[in-house]
Amino acid sequence: MNRPAIIGTSALPVGRYQTPDDAEHHVVEHELLAKLVVDAIASAGVDKSDVSSIICAQPRSYTRQKYFSTFMANYLRLQCEGIVMETFGNGLTAALAFDKALDEILLGRAKVVLALAINMETSTPSSEHMKDSLRTTGDVDFHAPSGFTPISWYAMDAMRYMHEYNVPRSALASVAVKNRRHASLNPLAQYRDPITLNDVLKQRTIVEPLGLYEVPPRGDGACVVVIASEDVAKSLKKPYSVVRGRGFFHEGAHQINEVPNSMIDFVAAKRASATAYANAGITAADIDFAEIYAPCTIVEVLASEAIGLTARGRGAFSAEEGVTTLGGAIPISTSGGLTSRGHPPYATPLYNAYEVNEQLCSMAGERQVADARLGLLMNELGNYNAALIHILEGMSP
Repeated sequence: MNRPAIIGTSALPVGRYQTPDDAEHHVVEHELLAKLVVDAIASAGVDKSDVSSIICAQPRSYTRQKYFSTFMANYLRLQCEGIVMETFGNGLTAALAFDKALDEILLGRAKVVLALAINMETSTPSSEHMKDSLRTTGDVDFHAPSGFTPISWYAMDAMRYMHEYNVPRSALASVAVKNRRHASLNPLAQYRDPITLNDVLKQRTIVEPLGLYEVPPRGDGACVVVIASEDVAKSLKKPYSVVRGRGFFHEGAHQINEVPNSMIDFVAAKRASATAYANAGITAADIDFAEIYAPCTIVEVLASEAIGLTARGRGAFSAEEGVTTLGGAIPISTSGGLTSRGHPPYATPLYNAYEVNEQLCSMAGERQVADARLGLLMNELGNYNAALIHILEGMSP
């Protein structure tokens, strides 16, 4: 089988780019993204005419330009015989763009594919963002009237986890410290100033027990990943990362289920990772590092345990003890994670793919994981109920 491979990437540093409606001059999303496409294709070493498909993560509803993927095909002057389309799936939005791009290669419809994502939201008032994007993610008849938002159910999970495994607040907070240390080495990160455990613990509470540094900041960002068939990747005579395994699982529930289940047993991640490991012919012990979609500290803890990288009940302690930090046994969120690198949600999964590729191609600079060969890329729906996992392997020319 001609496996799909990442051959080029480009991304904006996560930050604030969206301009308010009354601004004299507007930042235009497609112009930002087009510059990244040019850079990504150049880094890949292919020609624009080699691109046969464009898979675009559907932008936020605040983006003025609709039918965004076909508009980008026009703006880039790209004629495609594979597909031009958009994907959507809450936290998985850009992960589905990545996954569909892989399918284009596997199905033989394209030799080179662009996976694109841009997320603009920072100038949109918080009240509008809450109503439009957060309160409506749950069951609008069951969750929304009760005031549930994603951070509130993550917080409930954190309380249950700390109670169940006798985990002190400081151990959970250490995940944020670890991720900020990683972000300090990442030029794409939104927040790079180092923080201490005391800094995390003294921040104002967002939803008990999670404080300001343990929840995702709002941010804008854009990322482009160029994916090609492995024969194209080999012909370029430079390092690349190949997709070796893939797993997905949806447990048939939506947010907080009306059927009683465990709040801290991340079933979807457990099942998806088992499929991905089997597909790749490896076990969790073979993974060198992982980049995890974890909006809050507790999500990284639960995910790392579910996919077998840390022991059950030890995810927070693993961060506290340095196991999951750079230089530790299994570095997690080497980019700085969503709490520090930043979380432009509909682009975040492509930033995660960017980081895995940087590590596997030995391009991560000061945050490089020594001898990184196998990386795990995990993205989730934003509510634990679904997970999509890819295993990537670094290849030398």
